[in-house]
Amino acid sequence: MQSSFLNIPNGHPFPLYNLPYGVFEHKGKTSIGVAIDDYVLNLTLLEEKGLLKVEALAGKKVFNQITLNAFLATGKPCWNAVRQFLMNLLDSNTSDLRDNAALQAELLIPQSEIVMKMPVHVGGYTDFYSSIEHATNIGKLFRDPVNPLLPNWRHIPVGYDGRASAIVVSGTKIKRPKGQLKIGDDAPICAPTRQFDTEIELGFIIGTGNDLGTPVSINAAADHVFGVVMLLDWSARDIQRWEYVPLGPFLGKNFGTTISPWVVTMEALQPFCVAGPEQNPKPLLYLEKQNINFDIDLHLQIKTSKMDAYQEISHTNYKYMYWDIAQQVAHHTVNGCNLQPGDILGTGTISGPTPDSYGSLIELTWNGANAIHLNSGEERVYLADNDSMQLVAMATKGDLCIGFGSAEATVLPAIDS
Repeated sequence: MQSSFLNIPNGHPFPLYNLPYGVFEHKGKTSIGVAIDDYVLNLTLLEEKGLLKVEALAGKKVFNQITLNAFLATGKPCWNAVRQFLMNLLDSNTSDLRDNAALQAELLIPQSEIVMKMPVHVGGYTDFYSSIEHATNIGKLFRDPVNPLLPNWRHIPVGYDGRASAIVVSGTKIKRPKGQLKIGDDAPICAPTRQFDTEIELGFIIGTGNDLGTPVSINAAADHVFGVVMLLDWSARDIQRWEYVPLGPFLGKNFGTTISPWVVTMEALQPFCVAGPEQNPKPLLYLEKQNINFDIDLHLQIKTSKMDAYQEISHTNYKYMYWDIAQQVAHHTVNGCNLQPGDILGTGTISGPTPDSYGSLIELTWNGANAIHLNSGEERVYLADNDSMQLVAMATKGDLCIGFGSAEATVLPAIDS
């Protein structure tokens, strides 16, 4: 495997093989770059200087932008060509940048000096419900302990359209939402949520889209996906419970969704491919394929205003997901729905088979029956004001580690609360 002239230590989340894309601000200017070691390589400046010599770009200026959308629209052959060019540029055997200290000083910016921005313009957001462990847990809690899954669950990747404009980058604070609550037999009231939750997810970012009325086949679906971010799906459980019949989530979900700023490419994830769970019954033909997941560890952590450091409360893995990303894309478009560059498909809550691997507070506390005990002596069933949540992820195979950065947000009090 290639190595960089930066002498990146083993276990670093941003080795040469990773090169996740992001949008950052440095000295008042917004640019696009890739993370490498503790630096960001400035692709906007590399392109401006005429040093991004990739034939597949055909002269297009795709990095003089404030989002990645123009680059996403170029397609997989171009993504791979740019990735290979950058890997070669940063390789220990390539002298162009290695032996030019002045150019390094211009192009390689310490990550400590930058502010990360939203990586893409999100035109559409769909959140799925694709973990059989999560769906089973929720079914046991609220429907039927014996037959918890709804009749359609094993046949289709269930999902709903979310609020794209409410997706924010890590570090953006989230206000406690208000809405209608129904408590016991009393009449509904409008009040801040008393059951503020968050869910562990990944968000797959669409690269090339499809024309309206033209489905994406299951065999081509993966080629339409550019990369993945971590995603914290904030949920007001009491608002959601009262409103969701008959049309599903609305105010309980649309007030905010947090994503991590670095987009890890699908190409970088290939060494971590694993077979997903057996699907029974066999999916319909348009969804039929070998279920392929990725071995990605995800850690959910909490920090209250009384704590100096984060405490882990859940450790799960994407490999448990029942419906994979290709099946989600194929199902999303089977009716001719047109996906577009920058659209995000949320995986749905990623829960594992054991209580410590459940992907949401409602599962971890079993709907409030089992409080989470914190190092500060506090307990949590749901989130309190000024609590901070952080999601971190890592894919590891032998000496190769691929990091995702973090997705983090703090809960602010509700308006007029």
